[in-house]
Amino acid sequence: MNNNPLILISNDDSINAPGIHLLARIAAQFGDVYVVAPATPQSGMSSAMTVNAPLRIKQHNITELGENVKFFDVTGTPVDCVKLAMNNILPRHPDLMLCGVNHGSNAGNNLIYSGTMGAVMEACMAEIPAIGFSLTSHSMDADFSKAAPLIEKIISIVIANGLPSNVCLNVNFPAKVEIKGMKVVRSAASHWTEEYCEYTDPHGRPFYWLTGKQINDEPDATDTDLYWLSQQYATIVPATPDQTNLSVIDSFSEIFK
Repeated sequence: MNNNPLILISNDDSINAPGIHLLARIAAQFGDVYVVAPATPQSGMSSAMTVNAPLRIKQHNITELGENVKFFDVTGTPVDCVKLAMNNILPRHPDLMLCGVNHGSNAGNNLIYSGTMGAVMEACMAEIPAIGFSLTSHSMDADFSKAAPLIEKIISIVIANGLPSNVCLNVNFPAKVEIKGMKVVRSAASHWTEEYCEYTDPHGRPFYWLTGKQINDEPDATDTDLYWLSQQYATIVPATPDQTNLSVIDSFSEIFK
Protein backbone atom coordinates (compact mmCIF):
# COMPACT_ATOMS: atom_id res chain seq x y z
CA MET A 1 0.00 0.00 0.00
CA ASN A 2 1.17 3.54 -0.78
CA ASN A 3 1.03 6.66 1.35
CA ASN A 4 -1.39 8.56 -0.87
CA PRO A 5 -4.53 9.87 0.85
CA LEU A 6 -7.44 7.47 0.40
CA ILE A 7 -10.58 9.36 -0.66
CA LEU A 8 -14.09 7.90 -0.64
CA ILE A 9 -16.68 9.59 -2.88
CA SER A 10 -20.44 9.03 -2.98
CA ASN A 11 -23.62 10.92 -3.92
CA ASP A 12 -27.39 10.55 -4.07
CA ASP A 13 -27.82 11.22 -7.80
CA SER A 14 -26.41 7.80 -8.83
CA ILE A 15 -23.15 6.55 -10.28
CA ASN A 16 -24.12 8.02 -13.67
CA ALA A 17 -24.55 11.64 -12.57
CA PRO A 18 -22.10 14.14 -14.13
CA GLY A 19 -21.49 15.79 -10.76
CA ILE A 20 -19.85 12.73 -9.22
CA HIS A 21 -17.57 12.25 -12.24
CA LEU A 22 -16.43 15.86 -11.92
CA LEU A 23 -15.76 15.39 -8.21
CA ALA A 24 -13.77 12.21 -8.88
CA ARG A 25 -11.68 14.02 -11.49
CA ILE A 26 -10.84 16.80 -9.01
CA ALA A 27 -10.19 14.42 -6.11
CA ALA A 28 -7.82 12.28 -8.20
CA GLN A 29 -5.28 15.11 -7.93
CA PHE A 30 -5.07 14.53 -4.18
CA GLY A 31 -4.94 10.77 -3.73
CA ASP A 32 -6.41 7.37 -4.51
CA VAL A 33 -10.15 7.59 -5.12
CA TYR A 34 -12.89 5.04 -4.56
CA VAL A 35 -16.27 6.11 -5.94
CA VAL A 36 -19.04 4.10 -4.26
CA ALA A 37 -22.42 5.48 -5.29
CA PRO A 38 -26.04 4.34 -5.62
CA ALA A 39 -26.95 2.43 -8.77
CA THR A 40 -30.12 4.54 -9.10
CA PRO A 41 -31.06 8.08 -7.94
CA GLN A 42 -31.64 8.32 -4.19
CA SER A 43 -32.37 12.02 -3.61
CA GLY A 44 -34.22 12.86 -0.41
CA MET A 45 -33.17 9.64 1.35
CA SER A 46 -31.42 11.51 4.20
CA SER A 47 -29.79 8.88 6.47
CA ALA A 48 -31.98 5.99 5.35
CA MET A 49 -30.39 2.57 5.07
CA THR A 50 -31.65 -0.69 3.57
CA VAL A 51 -32.82 -3.23 6.14
CA ASN A 52 -35.29 -5.47 4.28
CA ALA A 53 -33.51 -6.22 1.00
CA PRO A 54 -30.13 -7.59 -0.06
CA LEU A 55 -27.49 -5.18 -1.31
CA ARG A 56 -25.31 -5.83 -4.34
CA ILE A 57 -22.04 -4.23 -5.39
CA LYS A 58 -20.94 -3.85 -8.99
CA GLN A 59 -17.53 -2.53 -10.11
CA HIS A 60 -17.39 -0.38 -13.24
CA ASN A 61 -14.52 -0.29 -15.70
CA ILE A 62 -14.12 3.48 -16.06
CA THR A 63 -10.54 4.20 -17.06
CA GLU A 64 -10.48 7.76 -18.37
CA LEU A 65 -9.69 9.21 -14.92
CA GLY A 66 -6.65 6.98 -14.40
CA GLU A 67 -5.72 3.89 -12.47
CA ASN A 68 -6.05 5.61 -9.08
CA VAL A 69 -9.86 6.03 -9.48
CA LYS A 70 -12.13 3.01 -8.98
CA PHE A 71 -15.91 3.04 -9.49
CA PHE A 72 -18.52 0.87 -7.76
CA ASP A 73 -22.29 1.07 -7.56
CA VAL A 74 -24.51 -0.22 -4.77
CA THR A 75 -28.20 -1.19 -4.99
CA GLY A 76 -29.03 0.94 -1.97
CA THR A 77 -28.99 4.37 -0.37
CA PRO A 78 -26.09 6.80 0.06
CA VAL A 79 -25.66 5.62 3.66
CA ASP A 80 -25.57 2.02 2.43
CA CYS A 81 -22.76 3.08 0.08
CA VAL A 82 -20.67 4.51 2.91
CA LYS A 83 -21.24 1.51 5.17
CA LEU A 84 -20.46 -1.04 2.46
CA ALA A 85 -17.42 0.92 1.32
CA MET A 86 -16.04 0.95 4.85
CA ASN A 87 -16.72 -2.74 5.48
CA ASN A 88 -16.39 -4.47 2.11
CA ILE A 89 -14.68 -2.32 -0.52
CA LEU A 90 -11.99 0.03 0.78
CA PRO A 91 -8.53 -1.35 1.57
CA ARG A 92 -8.31 0.76 4.75
CA HIS A 93 -9.95 3.59 6.67
CA PRO A 94 -10.29 6.57 4.30
CA ASP A 95 -8.56 9.87 4.94
CA LEU A 96 -11.37 11.92 3.42
CA MET A 97 -14.98 11.46 2.31
CA LEU A 98 -16.54 13.66 -0.39
CA CYS A 99 -20.14 13.63 -1.57
CA GLY A 100 -21.70 15.17 -4.68
CA VAL A 101 -21.42 17.26 -6.58
CA ASN A 102 -25.18 17.19 -5.99
CA HIS A 103 -27.49 18.37 -8.75
CA GLY A 104 -29.62 20.69 -6.59
CA SER A 105 -29.31 22.83 -3.48
CA ASN A 106 -28.79 21.37 -0.03
CA ALA A 107 -28.99 24.75 1.71
CA GLY A 108 -31.39 25.64 4.52
CA ASN A 109 -33.63 22.81 5.71
CA ASN A 110 -32.63 20.70 2.69
CA LEU A 111 -29.75 19.49 4.85
CA ILE A 112 -32.25 17.40 6.83
CA TYR A 113 -33.70 15.63 3.77
CA SER A 114 -30.53 15.32 1.70
CA GLY A 115 -29.17 11.91 0.78
CA THR A 116 -25.90 13.69 -0.01
CA MET A 117 -25.62 15.01 3.52
CA GLY A 118 -26.88 11.72 4.95
CA ALA A 119 -23.78 10.06 3.52
CA VAL A 120 -21.59 12.89 4.82
CA MET A 121 -23.07 12.54 8.31
CA GLU A 122 -22.46 8.79 8.21
CA ALA A 123 -18.80 9.34 7.37
CA CYS A 124 -18.53 12.02 10.04
CA MET A 125 -19.80 9.59 12.68
CA ALA A 126 -17.06 7.19 11.55
CA GLU A 127 -14.44 9.90 12.28
CA ILE A 128 -13.74 10.61 8.60
CA PRO A 129 -13.34 14.27 7.55
CA ALA A 130 -16.34 14.68 5.24
CA ILE A 131 -17.62 17.33 2.83
CA GLY A 132 -20.85 17.52 0.85
CA PHE A 133 -20.83 19.62 -2.34
CA SER A 134 -24.01 20.83 -4.07
CA LEU A 135 -24.90 23.12 -6.98
CA THR A 136 -28.20 25.02 -7.04
CA SER A 137 -29.28 23.46 -10.34
CA HIS A 138 -31.15 20.18 -10.78
CA SER A 139 -30.22 19.86 -14.45
CA MET A 140 -28.15 16.86 -15.47
CA ASP A 141 -26.51 19.26 -17.94
CA ALA A 142 -25.56 21.73 -15.19
CA ASP A 143 -22.37 23.73 -15.65
CA PHE A 144 -19.96 22.99 -12.77
CA SER A 145 -17.04 24.95 -14.22
CA LYS A 146 -17.44 27.97 -11.92
CA ALA A 147 -17.55 25.74 -8.83
CA ALA A 148 -14.65 23.44 -9.76
CA PRO A 149 -11.79 25.75 -8.63
CA LEU A 150 -13.48 26.28 -5.26
CA ILE A 151 -14.06 22.54 -4.83
CA GLU A 152 -10.35 21.99 -5.41
CA LYS A 153 -9.48 24.74 -2.92
CA ILE A 154 -11.78 23.41 -0.20
CA ILE A 155 -10.46 19.86 -0.58
CA SER A 156 -6.86 21.06 -0.32
CA ILE A 157 -7.64 23.09 2.82
CA VAL A 158 -9.35 20.17 4.55
CA ILE A 159 -6.56 17.75 3.61
CA ALA A 160 -4.01 20.19 5.02
CA ASN A 161 -5.91 21.10 8.19
CA GLY A 162 -8.41 18.33 8.85
CA LEU A 163 -11.77 18.92 10.50
CA PRO A 164 -12.71 18.84 14.19
CA SER A 165 -14.22 15.63 15.50
CA ASN A 166 -17.98 15.43 14.89
CA VAL A 167 -17.91 18.29 12.35
CA CYS A 168 -18.56 17.98 8.62
CA LEU A 169 -19.14 20.56 5.90
CA ASN A 170 -22.22 21.32 3.80
CA VAL A 171 -20.98 23.34 0.80
CA ASN A 172 -23.35 24.91 -1.73
CA PHE A 173 -22.56 26.78 -4.96
CA PRO A 174 -24.86 29.17 -6.81
CA ALA A 175 -25.50 28.10 -10.41
CA LYS A 176 -25.33 30.10 -13.65
CA VAL A 177 -23.40 33.02 -12.10
CA GLU A 178 -19.84 34.15 -11.50
CA ILE A 179 -19.14 33.01 -7.94
CA LYS A 180 -17.81 35.97 -5.96
CA GLY A 181 -16.19 34.04 -3.11
CA MET A 182 -16.96 31.80 -0.13
CA LYS A 183 -18.73 32.46 3.18
CA VAL A 184 -18.77 30.28 6.31
CA VAL A 185 -22.32 30.65 7.62
CA ARG A 186 -25.23 28.85 9.29
CA SER A 187 -28.19 27.09 7.69
CA ALA A 188 -31.13 29.39 7.14
CA ALA A 189 -34.45 28.64 8.80
CA SER A 190 -36.67 27.68 5.87
CA HIS A 191 -39.66 25.62 4.80
CA TRP A 192 -41.22 24.20 1.65
CA THR A 193 -44.60 25.28 0.31
CA GLU A 194 -46.95 23.80 -2.28
CA GLU A 195 -45.14 20.53 -1.72
CA TYR A 196 -47.37 18.15 -3.71
CA CYS A 197 -49.28 18.50 -6.97
CA GLU A 198 -52.38 16.36 -7.49
CA TYR A 199 -52.97 14.59 -10.79
CA THR A 200 -55.38 11.99 -12.10
CA ASP A 201 -54.28 8.75 -13.74
CA PRO A 202 -56.03 7.24 -16.82
CA HIS A 203 -58.31 5.26 -14.49
CA GLY A 204 -59.55 8.42 -12.77
CA ARG A 205 -57.63 7.81 -9.57
CA PRO A 206 -55.72 10.72 -7.96
CA PHE A 207 -51.98 10.59 -7.41
CA TYR A 208 -49.49 13.09 -6.02
CA TRP A 209 -46.05 14.27 -7.14
CA LEU A 210 -43.52 16.02 -4.93
CA THR A 211 -42.85 19.59 -6.04
CA GLY A 212 -42.93 22.99 -4.32
CA LYS A 213 -40.42 25.71 -3.57
CA GLN A 214 -38.17 26.57 -0.65
CA ILE A 215 -39.02 29.67 1.37
CA ASN A 216 -36.36 31.49 3.40
CA ASP A 217 -38.00 32.23 6.77
CA GLU A 218 -35.40 34.86 7.65
CA PRO A 219 -34.66 36.69 4.39
CA ASP A 220 -33.11 39.68 6.17
CA ALA A 221 -30.57 37.63 8.14
CA THR A 222 -27.15 38.12 6.58
CA ASP A 223 -25.41 35.17 8.26
CA THR A 224 -27.17 32.31 6.45
CA ASP A 225 -26.51 30.10 3.45
CA LEU A 226 -29.67 31.08 1.57
CA TYR A 227 -28.81 34.78 1.89
CA TRP A 228 -25.25 34.45 0.59
CA LEU A 229 -26.21 32.06 -2.20
CA SER A 230 -28.60 34.76 -3.40
CA GLN A 231 -25.62 37.16 -3.37
CA GLN A 232 -23.65 34.82 -5.68
CA TYR A 233 -21.36 33.39 -2.99
CA ALA A 234 -20.55 29.78 -2.22
CA THR A 235 -21.56 28.84 1.32
CA ILE A 236 -19.88 26.53 3.82
CA VAL A 237 -21.99 25.36 6.76
CA PRO A 238 -20.18 23.42 9.52
CA ALA A 239 -22.65 20.69 10.51
CA THR A 240 -22.74 17.89 13.06
CA PRO A 241 -24.60 14.57 13.36
CA ASP A 242 -25.21 15.31 17.07
CA GLN A 243 -28.64 16.95 17.13
CA THR A 244 -28.75 17.46 20.90
CA ASN A 245 -30.07 20.89 21.87
CA LEU A 246 -27.63 21.68 24.66
CA SER A 247 -29.24 25.04 25.43
CA VAL A 248 -32.35 23.50 27.01
CA ILE A 249 -30.85 20.63 29.01
CA ASP A 250 -30.71 22.56 32.29
CA SER A 251 -34.21 24.03 32.00
CA PHE A 252 -35.70 20.69 30.92
CA SER A 253 -33.94 18.94 33.80
CA GLU A 254 -35.96 21.14 36.15
CA ILE A 255 -39.23 20.48 34.30
CA PHE A 256 -38.83 16.71 34.10
CA LYS A 257 -37.08 16.01 37.40
